[in-house]
Amino acid sequence: MSKDNLFALSLFPYLGFLWFLTRSQKTPKLALIGFYVLLIFVAITIPAGIYAKIHYGDQLANIDWLHGSAESFLSISNILVVLGFRQGILEYKKKNQLNN
Repeated sequence: MSKDNLFALSLFPYLGFLWFLTRSQKTPKLALIGFYVLLIFVAITIPAGIYAKIHYGDQLANIDWLHGSAESFLSISNILVVLGFRQGILEYKKKNQLNN
C-alpha cells in the first residue's frame, strides 16, 4: 500500500475520532477546535502537494515556502489543542478547589 493511499484511509478513523469527541461533549471547546483545524491542514496540504508536483516537479517537502505555509496550519492546530486542554485542566482544578 502506498503512503498516499494510507494517508487517504487514515482520514476515516480520524473523522470517527472527531465524531465521538464532539458527541461526548467533554472535550474542552478550544481543544476540539484544534482537532478540527487539523482537517484544514489536510485540506491545504493535498492541493499544495499537487501544486508542488505540477509547478516545481518536486514533492511538497522540498519546496520550503509551500511546505512551511501548509505546516503552519499543523502548528496552529497543535497550539489550540494544548491551550484547550490547559484551559480544561485549570477549570477542573478550580472546580475541585471550590468543592474542598
